[in-house]
Amino acid sequence: MHYVYGIHAVDSLLRQNPKSVQRLWAQEGREDKRIGSLLELARNQGVPVARESRRALDEMAKGRHQGIVAETLDPRLRGDTAQPNLWEEADLLRAVDEKNGPVLILVLDGVTDPHNLGACLRSADAAGVDAVVVPRDKSADLNPTSRKVACGAAEVVPFVRVTNLSRTLQALKARGVWLFGAAGEAETSIYDNDLTLSMALIMGAEGAGLRRLTREQCDYLVRLPMAGSVSSLNVSVATGVCLFEVMRQRLASRR
Repeated sequence: MHYVYGIHAVDSLLRQNPKSVQRLWAQEGREDKRIGSLLELARNQGVPVARESRRALDEMAKGRHQGIVAETLDPRLRGDTAQPNLWEEADLLRAVDEKNGPVLILVLDGVTDPHNLGACLRSADAAGVDAVVVPRDKSADLNPTSRKVACGAAEVVPFVRVTNLSRTLQALKARGVWLFGAAGEAETSIYDNDLTLSMALIMGAEGAGLRRLTREQCDYLVRLPMAGSVSSLNVSVATGVCLFEVMRQRLASRR
């Protein structure tokens, strides 16, 4: 079994994919409004609810669960209970072909910290990203930690694990998607680029940055200007800054 925990993550899971929830566990003695609302939502969705001690929930969640834990099926299972936002590469390419307007895709090239993945998903949801793409190997997955940090975004943002990232990037380019890679040594600031067209923002791994093959696929390399003494930002922070610059430009172009 897998566990999803935290108020926001469990609320989103119950609303978006209640069939995947086998049972909702609430902490004994917790009777506050937020817990009560989740229990009522679960019952309305036909999800069994039960009470457990805080110690038992600590064992399930292995993290700060806020008094609520959802016991779920493995999200990678296919079928009626599959998480609908878990896409294959074919789903991604179909969505690009069918999108009426410019697409915005976030590519995380080897981000391994689940906290960073969760934060990137949260920013992606807020910025209207069409899909988040990660390589299948050597990359953080949607585990309880990333779901908790994502605050519900892990259940709604299309998430695509691909076997060959370079091949996927080539397929996107063939569909008119421009590839913008974030690199600290790039000569051009992200603020000096037109980000209103169909594009994929590619962020590199913590510390190592973009891999060579990924870098070679990029149409543009861009950087965030740094005014202080540090040379770079955490990848999730940088992702949020870049995505909201894309959003700012796109909103301005509609006026």
